[in-house]
Amino acid sequence: MIVAKHILPLKTYLAKYSGYTCLLGMLLCQPLQPLQAQRLPVIPAGADAYLKWDQWPTQRFGMRTYMRSTYDRTGGNDAADASHYLFMNGETDNVTLDVTGTGILYFFRANHWHGSPWHFITDGREHTIQETGTADPANAIRDIKASVFIPAAPFPKPLAWTWADTKGADLIWTPIPFSESLRIAYSRTHYGTGYYIYQLFANPAKLSRRIRSWDIGKAPEKELVDLISKAGQDIAPADIPTRSGTVKLHREKVTLTDIRDAAVVRALKFTIPAADAEALERIRLLVTWDDAPQPSIDAPLCLFFGAGTLHNRDHREYLVKGFPINIRFDSTTQQLTLACYYPMPFFKAAKVELAGITPGETSVNYEIRYQPQKINPAFSSYFHATYRDFPTPEPGKDLTLLDTRGMEGQTEWSGNFVGTSFIFTHNGDLGTLEGDPRFFFDDSQSPQAQGTGTEEWGGGGDYWGGRNMTLPFAGHPCGVARKDQAKDKKDLIHSAYRFLLADLMPFGRNARIQLEHGGENRSTEHYESVAYWYGLPAPTLVKTDELDIGNVNSEQQHAYHSPQASAVDTIFSRYELGPDSLNVKGGGKIEVYPAHAEDGRYTTGVSEFNIRLDPANQGALLRRTLDYSHPNQKAAVYIADSSGSKWKFAGTWYLAGANTCMFSHPPKETDKRMYNVQTSNRRFRDDEWLVPAALTKGRSSIRVRVVFEPVEQELYPGYQFPGKNAWSELRYTAYSYVVPVVKN
Repeated sequence: MIVAKHILPLKTYLAKYSGYTCLLGMLLCQPLQPLQAQRLPVIPAGADAYLKWDQWPTQRFGMRTYMRSTYDRTGGNDAADASHYLFMNGETDNVTLDVTGTGILYFFRANHWHGSPWHFITDGREHTIQETGTADPANAIRDIKASVFIPAAPFPKPLAWTWADTKGADLIWTPIPFSESLRIAYSRTHYGTGYYIYQLFANPAKLSRRIRSWDIGKAPEKELVDLISKAGQDIAPADIPTRSGTVKLHREKVTLTDIRDAAVVRALKFTIPAADAEALERIRLLVTWDDAPQPSIDAPLCLFFGAGTLHNRDHREYLVKGFPINIRFDSTTQQLTLACYYPMPFFKAAKVELAGITPGETSVNYEIRYQPQKINPAFSSYFHATYRDFPTPEPGKDLTLLDTRGMEGQTEWSGNFVGTSFIFTHNGDLGTLEGDPRFFFDDSQSPQAQGTGTEEWGGGGDYWGGRNMTLPFAGHPCGVARKDQAKDKKDLIHSAYRFLLADLMPFGRNARIQLEHGGENRSTEHYESVAYWYGLPAPTLVKTDELDIGNVNSEQQHAYHSPQASAVDTIFSRYELGPDSLNVKGGGKIEVYPAHAEDGRYTTGVSEFNIRLDPANQGALLRRTLDYSHPNQKAAVYIADSSGSKWKFAGTWYLAGANTCMFSHPPKETDKRMYNVQTSNRRFRDDEWLVPAALTKGRSSIRVRVVFEPVEQELYPGYQFPGKNAWSELRYTAYSYVVPVVKN
């Protein structure tokens, strides 16, 4: 495998590499442009984030993805993580998401119609969305056979689905852009559950499309709808080189092909006799890139292709009808086809094997289509499928489906997290579905992605209504609703999948993908998982500085100046994670997330400080550790050189809500909201802000000015947040975006 290290100073780089910037240049003996002249990849945005799906492996500079939700802030599972609101305004204005910046909302999920009419406010303009069940929620399930979104034009299938198709959830994948702000509010609060995935961009001019505020009257492009409608079909280019054949499974391990080229695998397909499917489902697929010592794909066939088992109890044509992955039974030929269309780049070699075989006379047909092309490895990444087995989950601790630190012997990885396929019970126990997904990127102690439950992550609601379903990007392909319905032990295996494309989650140095097992990590069920991700073994985010507020030496070293700041205060608290402790058999308790001390300040004025950067940076990311008891923290950010001259406005930094939220879960959908104030004991939070590259390029340090902006927001009308509206500063950490230098 290619090894990459973060960028060197330009003089050192030019002296060492003499004009070559990537391994392909060295391999082909052709000098390439010097690094300074290279252009970063343009980020596909809006419809292009789908249409340019061949760019799945491309590194994203200056882009972050976040998943926010109505989760229980105390770490429990109150009302199944529903009905927790940041704040409330009028009776029909109950806010669940409030974001400032330039970005795109790529995914919205609610349970059935609950909470609707929903208000999507983009750049101050309000759009009201509902669906057929909104008008008469008490009788909707009884009376409605096919519900639709209202208005229908912006939400066509397969970009949007209602509970009638998903068996419990309303899902929207239509891109919803905003240039300055986004807010989502619910009109009703009964079971107001939801999670949302959006992206923010530091450099809008570097996107494939200009960000314009969403027009609800405009339908998605036909080309986009047609593309996603091809889920389940062979979507890869056809007229490209192909390796195909039949291999007899007469040895424990067999090699299918070993390609020597610089190329991208566009289709990876297997065809096996349907009668042999269950016997072969646990064979492991191994794929090794560029002669690496370890395979980057190592997973059981069934789970890699999106299902916990190939047992097809009700003889469906498609067990998985996903966009990048599918499993199809052909009743005419009695053959089973497993297909994967995630693009998979490599730069020297690709070796594909099957292992864990019980030798016999069965044969497998394979087809591997690949597209030779020159790719800059620094801007690309390898495809991975990381398998994990959790036969006995640890009480109180999330399952770690992926931790890139140490993967394949490499400490740091940059790339994109693009999905999961996972078994959440082998025994038909659906209580596991209360577990929340939590994803951490690039050293953050707060999850940049926090969901409301396992079946929600898999596109369902209310446990998919006990049904199976398969959509382009989410599904529950196997498992019966009740144990007494099982005719085969494999009927009790339940699995789900979630694929990310437009809503992929980039990381610059590490990724940690976690899942609760049950509502408070109490489940003892046997889990298995595959995490799909693209990764290059080098960082695109390099930690370059840290300012510890409250530490006199650190403040002096960074020329910290905040004349209206409070005195240093020491806080003893926790981050927002799972429960603090769990009861154990015998009457005792185990502490799961112990409290710790942090010191810092808060201000209602101005803070300034210097921060170091890599001089060859392509932009920067600032992370602030803060006290979340201060609500709705907002500030204008200005950047200058280290001397503090020529200040330029960089943008607004805003974090909505606090560790105090509103919980409203009235008995009936049409009941008026309730006023339950919930304050968690979790005051610590990490929050991020992207610095535009135009303000950092060529600079080894910058001076940052943060100007507090008061936010006059009540928790609900007539009731103030208990904490003071102020800008909290416990720590600032600076990361520089860099282009990896790729070499052998």
